[in-house]
Amino acid sequence: MSEIANQEVKKTGDIGGMFKDTVILLVITLAAGLLLGLVYQITKEPIAVQKEKTKQEACKAVFAEAASFTEVELIEPDAQEWAAAGFAQETVDEVMEAQDASGAVLGYVITVTTKEGYGGDIRFTIGITKDGTVNGIAILEIAETAGLGMRAEEVLAPQFAAKNVEKFEYSKSGAAADNQIDAISGATITTNAVTNGVNAGLYYFQTTLPADGQGN
Repeated sequence: MSEIANQEVKKTGDIGGMFKDTVILLVITLAAGLLLGLVYQITKEPIAVQKEKTKQEACKAVFAEAASFTEVELIEPDAQEWAAAGFAQETVDEVMEAQDASGAVLGYVITVTTKEGYGGDIRFTIGITKDGTVNGIAILEIAETAGLGMRAEEVLAPQFAAKNVEKFEYSKSGAAADNQIDAISGATITTNAVTNGVNAGLYYFQTTLPADGQGN
């Protein structure tokens, strides 16, 4: 067999090998895709159930007297008004109605994210009754400095509970009024971020949400 013929045979063999490898890779990709799809279908419902359970528990933490919580349509605040009110770094992520056993609206649970944290975003829920009283706050996500800003749940959160004020402020010398929050020593940035976040939730409640609820 001539050298040219040998080269043609080799070329044909290489093409056949490449085709075989391509088919094998395609089969593996399809099998992996089908397996991932099957896993997703199997786990989708349990994940959704767990997510809803976590959400309900977070709501219960700030509105213990409510029997149930229902998500309501999120009304986006006017960007210019929101910024003018001092909340350019805060967002309202979700709103849940807190209802009693008969379905009557007791207030709201508002999820807020503030970007003013020292270590990044701080996300928390705020329970607010129909008369504007803050039931409490529960921090969902935080990455502040250990021993300082990370004490927000321990030091700051309890100070907001059962307060009915238009707006909060923080003090470095101790809280002397209901609207004042005693700052975490050495963590003024975290204190400021959480206080602004709570004020954003209050402002949203005061300017956007009807006292009698959206869902009823």
